[in-house]
Amino acid sequence: MEYRHILFDVSEEIATVTLNRPEARNALTPEMREDLTHALGEIRKRAGKDIKAMILTGAGRAFCAGGDVKAMGTRSNRAPDQRAMMRAFHNTLFELTNAELPVISLIDGAAAGAGANIALTADFVLATPRGFLMQAFARIGLIPDWGGFYILPRLVGMQKARELIFTARRVYAEEAKQIGLIYDVVGQETAMAEARAFAKKLAKAPTAAIGVAKNILNQSYNQDIRTLSELEAMGQSICRDTDFHKEAVRRFAAKEPPLYDWEAMQDAGDD
Repeated sequence: MEYRHILFDVSEEIATVTLNRPEARNALTPEMREDLTHALGEIRKRAGKDIKAMILTGAGRAFCAGGDVKAMGTRSNRAPDQRAMMRAFHNTLFELTNAELPVISLIDGAAAGAGANIALTADFVLATPRGFLMQAFARIGLIPDWGGFYILPRLVGMQKARELIFTARRVYAEEAKQIGLIYDVVGQETAMAEARAFAKKLAKAPTAAIGVAKNILNQSYNQDIRTLSELEAMGQSICRDTDFHKEAVRRFAAKEPPLYDWEAMQDAGDD
C-alpha cells in the first residue's frame, strides 16, 4: 500500500510508524487514520515473525497536534456523521491498544488532544525534554476522545485526570514521568536511537507470551478474579505450546544461557 499521511518501515524486527504531516504538526486526518489502520493490520499479520516490536512517532517537531481544527469547520457536525467518524477512530484505537507485541511511542514536541491519547495507548511512552502532552479539548469546547476517559484515570488516578482535562494545560516530559504519564525521558539528540535500543531488547522477548499477557492486562480492571483466572488458564496453555517456551525449558535443564535475560542485555549494553 502507498501510504499518504504516515511512513511505515520495518528493520531489525522493529516496525516504525511515523505520523507524517509535519507541516501541520501531524494533525489527524481521515487519511492518516486509514493509513494507521492498514499499518496496524500489517503489523498484526507479521507479529512474531519479522516484526516483534513497534515504535510510533511523529515527523518533524511534533508527535501529533490532535484533530485538524482547521478542517473541523468544513465537516458535517450532524450527530450521526460525527458518531460514525468517532466509531471509525475507535476501531483504530482498539487495534493499537491490542497490538500483541511491545509498542513504544516516542514524543518529541506536542502530543495534544487526540495525539496525546494515541501516544498513551502504547505500552511504554518515551519523551524528549521538549516533548509534552496536553488534553487540549477544553480549549475548543470538546471532551477527550481517542480513549482519554479510559486511559488517563488508569495512569494518573481520577483527581489528576480531572485536572489535566479541566485545565487543558501542557505537561512536559519531566513532570509527565513524575506523575506516571510516561515511562521515561530520553535525550533530545538521541531519542530515536534510545527508542530503538529499547525496542530491540523487547524484540527478544517471547512475542506470543507478551501478546497474551497484554491482552489479559487490558481486561484486568474490568473483569472479576474468576474471569481473569479463566483467561490466565487459557493464555498459559497457549504459551506452553510455543517453540520459545520449549526451547527455554531445554536451555534451563541444560544450564545454558536463557533466551531472554533483560539484566544480561542491560549489563552488556546490547542495542
